[in-house]
Amino acid sequence: GTLPALFDCIVAPEARRKPTMKLSTSALIALVGAASSASAFTGLASSSSHNNANSALSMADRRISGSKGTGEGWLAEPAAPVNSDASLQQTVEEALKGSTFQKRLSLLGSTGSIGTQTLDIVDACPDNFVVDALSAGGNAELMAEQVTKYQPKVVSMSTPEAAKEVADRLKASGYSGPMPELLHGPEGIDAVASVDTADTVVTGIVGAAGLQPTISAIKLGKDIALANKETLISGGPVILPLVKEHGINMLPADSEHSAIFQCLQGVPEGGLRRVILTASGGAFRDLSKDELFNMCEGDPRAVQAKATTHPNWDMGAKITLDSATMMNKGLEVIEAHYLFGASYDDIDVVIHPQSIVHSMVETMDTSCLAQLGWADMRLPLVYSVSWPHRLRMPYKPLDLAEIGSLTFTKPDHEKYPCIRLAYDAGRVGGTMTAVLNAANEAANEMFREDVGLGFLDIPKLIEGAMEAHKADLKIDDVQLDDILSCDAWAREYVAKASAEVASGGKILVV
Repeated sequence: GTLPALFDCIVAPEARRKPTMKLSTSALIALVGAASSASAFTGLASSSSHNNANSALSMADRRISGSKGTGEGWLAEPAAPVNSDASLQQTVEEALKGSTFQKRLSLLGSTGSIGTQTLDIVDACPDNFVVDALSAGGNAELMAEQVTKYQPKVVSMSTPEAAKEVADRLKASGYSGPMPELLHGPEGIDAVASVDTADTVVTGIVGAAGLQPTISAIKLGKDIALANKETLISGGPVILPLVKEHGINMLPADSEHSAIFQCLQGVPEGGLRRVILTASGGAFRDLSKDELFNMCEGDPRAVQAKATTHPNWDMGAKITLDSATMMNKGLEVIEAHYLFGASYDDIDVVIHPQSIVHSMVETMDTSCLAQLGWADMRLPLVYSVSWPHRLRMPYKPLDLAEIGSLTFTKPDHEKYPCIRLAYDAGRVGGTMTAVLNAANEAANEMFREDVGLGFLDIPKLIEGAMEAHKADLKIDDVQLDDILSCDAWAREYVAKASAEVASGGKILVV
């Protein structure tokens, strides 16, 4: 295996889908880089049909980004509108239109954290935003309140029962506005993403369920305010060609990638040298590796309780645990690669406990540009729906004197093996990132459900899935069905392997 000695273990053969090649992930990365010039993840020239979005930068006609000065490993056409003359010109033209714009929004996940904070922005800037469509899970009470307030044209809930409850609540409340088209299920989410009048879709739902509606919106030429990580982490090979084909803007809505995006405004083509993602360090940032491992051994219950409590941000349980393992930062590395085109060698992570510097970029002259702000998710959200404008918002201004000091440290990759796993998956590319993401989601959920997993079992399960997937890895011509199939397989793998661990067995890392 490729993890440190603590993670060396054996996998039950029955937990595997089929016998796998006895090759480490790092060896596979080397083989992919040496043998396949078609891989978008090695940055080498490609002759494959999907080369347009993923090929390396051409020395002949482009100014070269990156620390090596060769463009190796960089994407020529990333998802976000950055790093090209055309995107710079587009940004300036949009900015010069002034802040009297009006955007029509379709909001996926309107009753969740992203959704409710986006609607707070709509409330603060009613002249700039109109809500055309909303989707949610089962919170019919809150959805009925949102319909009453925003009067969307289309509404979708997860089940027909929830959709009926919304209708019943509207009637019982005496709602006299126009009744929206009430839908449910995946088709309903797709309809919300595709509503004809909306020009920007905010993807505030989690998981692979966000992929298909995002694709539908892109194909209709709608801009994407991206809050769904799976769109690029799992679906990057599918999404990038569509972004180019349909000429849409993919605008990051999470704090780190929004910070990078904001720092890149005005940076010319070839001006970006390096991306620096900041991380809070999560629940165990103040413990050494040995202290954490000893705590896992001696008091696993205390570890479980602490792992789901974030020191800085008010987030959901899944993301909070991802922060504790630092897999959230690993996933953000992959997302940064797709959004901004940076090679994995030019994406760094630093721990910044105060969560005030949300990320940084280094330009070719070695200047560092950083975006600072309070830990408030509304800040990146407002920029994702108003880009490139700067709206006046009723938020507390940043006070550096109040903060006092800002500190930065390097993450310990032995303490946080999930960071390395994410880099490994990203460098391999293809369907491997979908397996990484799904395996992490499944392991994260099972740890929180208390089925008998330890905190240190999470990276073991993820690496086991990555190793087992190598026999079926697909690098070129990846389709949505491939992504969804790998997602489902990885979840099944982790479920079986978790059951083995819970019954006293061990996980295989081949």
